[in-house]
Amino acid sequence: MSTSAELDVSAGFVGKVPFTRYDLGWVILCIGMAIGAGIVFLPLQVGITGVWVFAASVALSYPALYMMQTLYLQTLSGSTECEHYAGIITQYLGKNWGIFLAIVYFFMLLKGMLTYSMAVTFDAAKYLQSFGVTTGLLSDSPFFALAILCLLVLVAAQGEKLIFRVSGPLVLFKLGVVVLLGVVMIPHWDVRANLPSLPEFKRFVIDTILTVPFTLFSILFVQILSPMNIAFRKVEKDSRVATYRAIRANRIAFAILAVAVLFFATSFALALSHEQALSAKVQNISALALAGSVIHGDGVLYMTAALNVFAILTAFLGIYLGFEEAIKGMVMNVLTRFAPQERVNARLVSAGVCVSIVLGLWFWVQTRFSILLLQQLASPIYGIASFIIPCVLAYKVPALRRYVSSRVWYVFAFGVIVCLSPVLKALGY
Repeated sequence: MSTSAELDVSAGFVGKVPFTRYDLGWVILCIGMAIGAGIVFLPLQVGITGVWVFAASVALSYPALYMMQTLYLQTLSGSTECEHYAGIITQYLGKNWGIFLAIVYFFMLLKGMLTYSMAVTFDAAKYLQSFGVTTGLLSDSPFFALAILCLLVLVAAQGEKLIFRVSGPLVLFKLGVVVLLGVVMIPHWDVRANLPSLPEFKRFVIDTILTVPFTLFSILFVQILSPMNIAFRKVEKDSRVATYRAIRANRIAFAILAVAVLFFATSFALALSHEQALSAKVQNISALALAGSVIHGDGVLYMTAALNVFAILTAFLGIYLGFEEAIKGMVMNVLTRFAPQERVNARLVSAGVCVSIVLGLWFWVQTRFSILLLQQLASPIYGIASFIIPCVLAYKVPALRRYVSSRVWYVFAFGVIVCLSPVLKALGY
């Protein structure tokens, strides 16, 4: 897929830009960012709404996602600011937009923390039951969730260097298990039973819109594009080369993910029945936990457990780092209004933030709020930050007007569609 940035670069030095281990590292990190809660809950939604709805949502989502992430990188490349996306937005559109985006990004992190805290609690309990360690579900006890969250926060608070050091092997392992699980599920396919007829048109359109957030989150890695752009800008003197390398890494990661995730989700959808998907929704567990408990054979159970642990656990730890810093920054902002910064005990603030996060997430887990519903209700956050804002930039900023095309309007329209899920849910669909 060709882009304006790629065409600009190709005028002189495309053939002279080698693909290095550094580029490969960023491709791996992009893939790792995408393989999280989205991929483990996508098969449930597909099982509930059907394969045809999933195919329609993919046809809408994947082209829009690729165009959006390319446009996102192009808008980053036009700025002299090279620190963070909120700063770039401030440079383009002023401080009010910068503050607005910072708030939206905080809610993106919050949504991730809420999703992963739920998933790790209920899936861990389901696996312990599936492995025969417990007879009942430990998630029925509030103390189990508290113990899990305390352990995760303790690790996250101390293990940042370890997390980053092992991220490469973990990502490759996760990707390998995704593909292997798709293959292992093939003998369990029941095409006749799990390939339903097309629903009536209105239901088909509504279900497609409601499935779009799941399809989107299964392959989305927009959160890492700004750090990747910053990294390439720091190692390349020519910003055009940096932009080309970032877009190239994005394209390769996207292609690998699209093939792997489509195969994985389709294979699961053809192996698990509609009734099993509804059962998993009621239990608030992922497709992996469901597969491990209903499909006989230790191989499936071990692989689903491993993928769930690495996908959800690493995603929780990765998001926690940014989430803690965001809350700590807000707390310090308030405290320094009443006392000089040197008089504020930073270690006490950090400990207080950790305790507050644990207690807040513990209370959230006790609500047993549906993870699938949360994915749909939170979709406007991503629709605005990831799809609509880059289009607004391309249209309003003179330096970016060259990127305005039919693709931009498609990305904008798709962002609006992503924002519709809560509306449809509020209407009772």
